[in-house]
Amino acid sequence: MSFVGKVWAILVGIKDGLVLAFMLLFFVMLFGILSARPNPGQVREGALLVDLSGFVVEEKSSLDPIQAILSRSAPVEETRARDVVRALDTAASDKRIKAVVLDLTTFLGGGQVHLKEIGAAMDRVRQARKPVLTYGKGYADDHMLIAAHASEVWLDPIGVAVISGPGRNNLYFAGLLEKLSVNARVYRVGEYKAAVEPWSRTGMTDEARANIGGLYGALWEEYKANVSRARPRLQLARVTGDPAAWIASSGGDMAEAARAAGMVDKLGDKAQFGARVAELAGKDPWSEKPGSYAASDLTAYLADIGQPQAGKKIGVVTIAGEIVDGDAGPGIAGGTRIADLLDEALDDDLAGLVVRVDSPGGSVTASEEIRRAIQRYRDRGIPVAASMANMAASGGYWVSTPAERIFAEPETVTGSIGVFAVVPTFEQTAARLGVTSDGYRSTPLSGQPDFIGGFTPAMDTLMQTTIAGTYKDFLSLVSKARRMPVERVDAIAQGQVWDGGTARQNGLVDAFGGLPEALAWTAQKAGAREGEWHAVYLGERGGDYDSLIRRLVTSEGGARAPAISNGDLFAMAATRSESLGARLARDVERLLGTRGVQAFCVECPGRPAVVQPPAGRPEGMLALLAWLATN
Repeated sequence: MSFVGKVWAILVGIKDGLVLAFMLLFFVMLFGILSARPNPGQVREGALLVDLSGFVVEEKSSLDPIQAILSRSAPVEETRARDVVRALDTAASDKRIKAVVLDLTTFLGGGQVHLKEIGAAMDRVRQARKPVLTYGKGYADDHMLIAAHASEVWLDPIGVAVISGPGRNNLYFAGLLEKLSVNARVYRVGEYKAAVEPWSRTGMTDEARANIGGLYGALWEEYKANVSRARPRLQLARVTGDPAAWIASSGGDMAEAARAAGMVDKLGDKAQFGARVAELAGKDPWSEKPGSYAASDLTAYLADIGQPQAGKKIGVVTIAGEIVDGDAGPGIAGGTRIADLLDEALDDDLAGLVVRVDSPGGSVTASEEIRRAIQRYRDRGIPVAASMANMAASGGYWVSTPAERIFAEPETVTGSIGVFAVVPTFEQTAARLGVTSDGYRSTPLSGQPDFIGGFTPAMDTLMQTTIAGTYKDFLSLVSKARRMPVERVDAIAQGQVWDGGTARQNGLVDAFGGLPEALAWTAQKAGAREGEWHAVYLGERGGDYDSLIRRLVTSEGGARAPAISNGDLFAMAATRSESLGARLARDVERLLGTRGVQAFCVECPGRPAVVQPPAGRPEGMLALLAWLATN
């Protein structure tokens, strides 16, 4: 190589090294920015602005900053219910806060328990003689659970407000599977375990309809009582009894119909609403934009007020979303991740533990992994309570069994003590295509499971026996935890779902109350007096960079998170239609995915979207058999 070539090679190497160094420096700086805490210096005198974009949740889903930036899109926004409640309770006595504003323009909904908690916190702000205002372009059931507690409810003049009540239709695939010659092999225990019905029937059984009807009826009664008590002038019977006549009475003007029925107080656009808030909380000295007012947003306010740190530590482990095997989450309850959090905290000198559950259940093996980790606290003499949020059904109840005391709300959905598995085989499909299966077996289980040739009778029996054994284990756990005879547990199990009130009556729940009540009880059991303890949330991230990532993504022309365009009924209908594809994909994935034995409440209202667990060797006998057949 010539001298010039050698020099050129050296220069290219230096250039490549500098590029790598600058890239490394860039990503280090980016990580530092994204990991930074919100700036508490942004809080100022005026209104507290709570922008409830997206969903109100128990635990926010994890957000990969690099993936979001590279894909130039952000997932649906989420807000923790307890963050909103904490901010509202602090604002009630904070002299800097003159009013509270909840922007529901892009609010998508939340669980009935969470929304009731936020409503109660709004009541406490109003009791401190501070106005609470909401604004939206559309109000539906979940919106009204919050708005009913406001002192002023504003609706855009071209907006809509409707209350439809609980209820939904499931998709049933038995007819489609028959046409495709797919054999959905259903294994279950529980007369009311309706989770498998979509694969074996074309409609709901009478038993499932009666059970779900009782649940929805109880939730609807709680909803009506909550909204009517908070907003007596709301003509709920008129709005829900004959909606067509109600709308026609206002000449088809849905916004005016909502005002006339007491659903909202005032009609106005965002600028008019902002002018009203400015009258109450003060004008924004830094902006002349129409509708601006002095305000501090939720993130900055939470950073400013901080968290209590004095006294004994009461740990809180959150089990939110579907329970799956592995390290998934937050927002999904990965069994290994949660068990590791619990085991790591065993040496953190916790005085007590509260298990906060907001889950429809899922994998039996993951549920048992979490239950064992919680039981290790009981074995050390540490007091343990369970606090049920919107749902603690099936596997969600399984993980609650180690608790000494179980708290739930009347609107909590729990029970669903039953297990199932669905395994598709394709022998009929293959035969239609001219494909057959044959071979030699030394035992009845040789070559099984065979998804093309079908299962042998011995294989079918083994599958059902596994399900029956798991159900027996479930009953035994509940029997021991609740001090009930197994026969009594079996009578209230069988896959039946219960509202919190009925669950308390039949002994599955000890007392009504939310997370504060569960924490107070646990602290008392630990010997800590009021003011001498604080909650420690296991696995909680120190910083919240979610909003910063969203600003980075959207400022570069990326896609915003999908949000409901709730300006009229047609937009609402379009949003429902767009979710149909996601429902289909979720249901098909549930049939074809190798998930093992499931303690999952598919029929529970407001179930979360299915998230694929991490790849790898699955746990659970059924999942293991399927994995062995395909590897």
